[in-house]
Amino acid sequence: MTLYCRDDAVQVTSQAIHAGGHVVALADVTYVWHARGATTLAVRGRVLGRGVLVLLLSLPPLVALVCVLSLAWAAQDRGDWKLALVILAAFVVVGLALTPFLEVPLGWLDRSYERGNRVHELWVQHHGREVLLLRTPDALRFGQIYRAVQRAVEQQGDHR
Repeated sequence: MTLYCRDDAVQVTSQAIHAGGHVVALADVTYVWHARGATTLAVRGRVLGRGVLVLLLSLPPLVALVCVLSLAWAAQDRGDWKLALVILAAFVVVGLALTPFLEVPLGWLDRSYERGNRVHELWVQHHGREVLLLRTPDALRFGQIYRAVQRAVEQQGDHR
């Protein structure tokens, strides 16, 4: 028996698919497909959180740009470029010092895109019936499970 995929809720082997309380023998599977499910509150929250995070990451550079432009405008009017350059250098130093702290929110943003923005469903035709095996908003996990099911069904077809 070959194990193609296993996590806390799904196990795909060369003999059967165990998911969602169903045990489906691969020999009885005639067709496998995926569909987009209805959007859940968790998915909407993820998309909203992603938007808020992008906004929060975009605001500081925009505010800094406005401050630098207004500083340059004021320095031009007064002719005092020395103070403007000192303040600009301080902005650059602070910006460079804070750059490593962007790793955490950018990691959150990355994982948010990996998980996707819709609900995915895995369906099989088993004994002439359509059976929903898996419904998840996690795109990365869904892709791994779907590919494992495809490989298992293809291998089963090769052995027939």
